[in-house]
Amino acid sequence: MSVFPRFVGWINQNIQEPLKAESKKSENVESNSVSEEDSSNKREFYYDKAEAKKQGKLWRDAQKKKPWYDAPGKVKVTTKKGLCHMHIELTVGLPPEGVYDLFANPNNFPFFRIDNETGRELLQNKSRKVLMKDGPRQVVQLEKALTYDFLWWYRAFPFTLIADENQKEFTAKYKKEKMMFMKVFEGSWKIEPLYVDSERLCKEREPKSREEYKRCSGGQGKVASKVTMDQYFQPYSFLNLPPSSWYIRRITIKTTKRLLKQIQDASIMFRDA
Repeated sequence: MSVFPRFVGWINQNIQEPLKAESKKSENVESNSVSEEDSSNKREFYYDKAEAKKQGKLWRDAQKKKPWYDAPGKVKVTTKKGLCHMHIELTVGLPPEGVYDLFANPNNFPFFRIDNETGRELLQNKSRKVLMKDGPRQVVQLEKALTYDFLWWYRAFPFTLIADENQKEFTAKYKKEKMMFMKVFEGSWKIEPLYVDSERLCKEREPKSREEYKRCSGGQGKVASKVTMDQYFQPYSFLNLPPSSWYIRRITIKTTKRLLKQIQDASIMFRDA
């Protein structure tokens, strides 16, 4: 059974909470080391939750009239001296704050679909530990397991990443700490707003910011997201020769595309909620 509805329900609750008055904070914020896993009750938000709530309603209302279509991501793959680079661009029909939660998954929620053949989730979230927190920026250790198949053999392949995330900028950089087969596995992603109703509501005026878009659209313009992602990977030298290098490259590219497609699918369920 898909776990998407549970995750979408969490996002719905998350962005629909009333905007709370923030307590005054010191101008000088010291970096904190946190050993416990994230707790939704302790999470701080660095965006306008009232605006996020309104965007959620705009998207759900619009979905009933004319469903939004998320085009497949554009993927460009280049290989130089054994290092493979994936440059990915995709759109998601949710505002950046919602898409950030899908990518960063601050509550370590299991939301990738379960494979019908293996009975396992494509990407399992084992643990998420905050190593350093400084306002909207935090460094986290992510333990995950990826389900993959080779002929008739299915296995969950564990790995650990260190990610440097910024909730305010909607960006992250990540790098492998432990990963079988891979000598290099690192990358980054950023999420930028798309003013999808600007032509209809703002006439010939192209908004330069969300504030300007809100004014010219009368607060009725939906904000979508453009995700730009760069991922680099390179198998260890003894595996970085044909035919094993071909297989590892193929399965890594294929799996990355599947994960991104499932993120787009999660946004559809949110809009249909």
